[in-house]
Amino acid sequence: MVKDATHPGQPRTQSTDPGQSGSQSAGWGWALLRWTGALAAGALIVVPLWMLLSNIAILGGHPALPVLLMGTAAAGLLWAFILIRRTAGTGVRTGNKRPDPAHHEPGRRILSPWQLVRGLAGRLIALGLVAGLLWLNPFPQQPSGADGQTSGTSTEDATSITLAPEGKASAGIVFYPGARVASQAYQDILGPLANAGNLVVILKAPLGIPLLDANQARAAMDRHPEITSWAVGGHSLGGVSASTFAKSNLDVAGLLLFASFPADSMADSSDLKVLSISGSNDGLTTPDKVAASKPLLPPSAEFATVDGGVHAFFGDYGVQPGDGEPGISRELAQQQIAAESVRFMDRLQSPA
Repeated sequence: MVKDATHPGQPRTQSTDPGQSGSQSAGWGWALLRWTGALAAGALIVVPLWMLLSNIAILGGHPALPVLLMGTAAAGLLWAFILIRRTAGTGVRTGNKRPDPAHHEPGRRILSPWQLVRGLAGRLIALGLVAGLLWLNPFPQQPSGADGQTSGTSTEDATSITLAPEGKASAGIVFYPGARVASQAYQDILGPLANAGNLVVILKAPLGIPLLDANQARAAMDRHPEITSWAVGGHSLGGVSASTFAKSNLDVAGLLLFASFPADSMADSSDLKVLSISGSNDGLTTPDKVAASKPLLPPSAEFATVDGGVHAFFGDYGVQPGDGEPGISRELAQQQIAAESVRFMDRLQSPA
């Protein structure tokens, strides 16, 4: 008989595995990475698919955003597949033996603090990408009901919308949309320019951000060698890109700004005709900002103000966050904007 070496009356002490606490810590760390990984992978899958299915402006815009969304969803699916395989692998038992608690991740017994931090950082980056995609979700066209359709022809391709007049056009304008605004939202307000005999090309900006390709107007101009007098224009951030293009391309005769101003000085572009149209109630491109930007434009630049107009009245895409309260109807404001734009294009073809 084996005697108990413990003193009578004293409780037994149970021996513990010295690596048990380390194994539990490792198991907790791997579990945290699995759950946060599942959250990040799910977001990478669900958000891009939701955007693609719920916003028609995405598939109708520049192909860069749909490609980015589909690539992100594919990466999320791959990540989810890897997580499922790893999770299934950790639950395998052999006979009646239970797996070592430290083996919560195949091939790794110990989760170092650096591995944990690196893994969580990767998941935060993935969630940051998802937040960026949500920000890129464009404002779709919301037709105002106004009659701004061109009497000529309208064609659309992957990178632009072209409004052509019925007869032969000698002047044309390439228009950069505002940031994250569907190009289709400018068809009605620019339609009168085509009806007045001008060729109108509305660009589709990569990811909806015109600054990503400020030189995009060049390809549109090269496609129409029959046009002898070109202007470029843009709304908000699109106007910044149009200004940059006009400054560096001497074959551009005019610059049309909708609630916008240049980023750099163009005061020495004396041969460039400029018209800046803004709204008195604009909460984004405010009257103060427009006034402060006047020295950036050539001294001959002209300015027109729509009393009561706001930022979102320069297109048909609904209400924009941060904008001011309108003091005029959208229809009346857009009639003024279109009329001023037509007069500007008419002057562009007249002798200086």
